[in-house]
Amino acid sequence: MIMSIRKFVDSYFYHFNAGEVKKAAQSLTSFVADGGKIFLTLAGAMSTARLGKSIVPLINSGCIVGISCTGANLEEDLFLLTAGSHFRSVDNWRNLSPSDEAELFAGGMNRVTDVCIPEEQAIRGIEDVILPLWQSYSNRGKSALPHEFFYQILLDSKLNIDGDLSASWVLAAAENNLPLFVPGWEDSTLGNIFASHVIKSNLSPSTINSGIHYMTELANWYESQTTPLAFFQIGGGIAGDFPICVVPMLNQDLSKTVPLWSWFCQISEATASYGGYSGAPPNEKITWGKLSETTPRFHIESDATIVAPLIFAYLTNQ
Repeated sequence: MIMSIRKFVDSYFYHFNAGEVKKAAQSLTSFVADGGKIFLTLAGAMSTARLGKSIVPLINSGCIVGISCTGANLEEDLFLLTAGSHFRSVDNWRNLSPSDEAELFAGGMNRVTDVCIPEEQAIRGIEDVILPLWQSYSNRGKSALPHEFFYQILLDSKLNIDGDLSASWVLAAAENNLPLFVPGWEDSTLGNIFASHVIKSNLSPSTINSGIHYMTELANWYESQTTPLAFFQIGGGIAGDFPICVVPMLNQDLSKTVPLWSWFCQISEATASYGGYSGAPPNEKITWGKLSETTPRFHIESDATIVAPLIFAYLTNQ
């Protein structure tokens, strides 16, 4: 019997994390059907996990109106787009010895769990294209946000494509001029590369605008929104903590009156009892003025690479 993802989830997901997945998917579907929009946050290595294939339809349909991501997720989507055929799967990754790892390093293969990113074709390939743009801005005393440089090299068709264009969420975001927020961009491979050129005095550090610029952009964007916003958080860390804080900043620090986030879901394997923000349950956010006591809240303790595509496919009725 062939059935849609939506029917499959409705028919077979009942309790525990499966039950929470179904409740979240049904609730989000109703939220969007009633005119709500999604603000997505991406931590971890979701781009390398190829989650872009599930995200692109939601961007193109207008369901997703903003994204916060780590610098790694921003660049790794482009790595796949420009060097996809050079990525290498590692089937026995749990059994690799230190010497096996050293051999991968010597071969220019940077491992992320069960897949390796090719140093030369992916990382250096992007550097060759983006560095002249950084230099041009630096020489003219201009500056831009990190993702704006990525948008430019994508829309100017300056990249050699060796991947699936339809699976690149950053390309879809660029084509839709989607608001993107990349806090802590310095903690990424290209962020490190940019810093190395600053140290060499090739670039001015002011060429790249900072996280404070991102927060002010986010504040202006949030105030301009006229539809209820769902906060869909994949993982934790700065990608989620940074944007969710814009609401208490506006209301408490600037004494404005903006609505709280209208819907919330987090997919995370982090444990709340360890005291980390990534494992903080949704109800804790009520005490910080981010969510209200009536905000629909879902916390799915599972693997986002499995759960997120299911929920996104459910939403699009695949």
